[in-house]
Amino acid sequence: MSRRRISAVVTALALSAAVPVLVPTSSASAATCSSYPSWVAGKAYVTGDIVRYTDGKAYIAEHDNPGYDPVISTWYWTPYNCDSGSGTPVGNFVVSEAQFNQMFPNRNGFYTYSGLTAALNAYPGFANTGGDETKKQEAAAFLANVSHETGGLVHVVEQNTANYPHYCDWGQPYGCPAGQSAYYGRGPIQLSWNFNYKAAGDALGIDLLNNPSLVQTDASVAWKTGLWYWNTQSGPGSMTPHNAMVNGAGFGQTIRSINGSLECDGRNPAQVQSRVTTYQQFTQILGVSAGANLYC
Repeated sequence: MSRRRISAVVTALALSAAVPVLVPTSSASAATCSSYPSWVAGKAYVTGDIVRYTDGKAYIAEHDNPGYDPVISTWYWTPYNCDSGSGTPVGNFVVSEAQFNQMFPNRNGFYTYSGLTAALNAYPGFANTGGDETKKQEAAAFLANVSHETGGLVHVVEQNTANYPHYCDWGQPYGCPAGQSAYYGRGPIQLSWNFNYKAAGDALGIDLLNNPSLVQTDASVAWKTGLWYWNTQSGPGSMTPHNAMVNGAGFGQTIRSINGSLECDGRNPAQVQSRVTTYQQFTQILGVSAGANLYC
């Protein structure tokens, strides 16, 4: 059993497979910042809400909050580029909401586009390094691996509950304060193990060791854990998936870094092919080549 995390190869019924795709209150199709409602102090907002602040700029809620000031409470809010025009990506993200929906037509409503774009500020180099082709290839690579891990953004949590007690490493000095069975796979990259929740939480400034359920209840937190792994962890590989894509090592090395000990070097060619096929589909949607070195 990998110490990185268990891949979402362990899947069965989705947590909310019957949940329809929700159309977020925020959208990349808004024409200008003036089309968003003015921020109101003390009004409750949920993750993904977009408001126009008194400075005329727009901000998107990264976390639910009771109306905190967007320019003061920056953990809850992040600037939002709302003048991008219809059908264009949010901010610097190279994937538009329409393309995202095309990639994940049956996704769980939990995995919102706004939750993803709200999480991007945690790792500004993601899909924002190198030329336009490299940026789009990295976005496609991340989303293709995420798609494989979650059955097309359907699974929010690991479905094989028999595995849940296995992800507590009592050899760690902090133990498993949320419980023996609390650190099962969650989110787009299916984060698991107490030490990964601790490391991801420390990096993101969120106490995930004591509150692992945030990864399945807060879309922005869930996406951030996926981006944390992608940008900072090499797993059984020799480089982070981010570095694999921006330095030209190829998509195959992202597979190795995510689940290479179970899939690469002929261990499970069908799973590798599934990831590659999805990546090729996503690069086609984004209008770029898939590049070389697709397999591991």
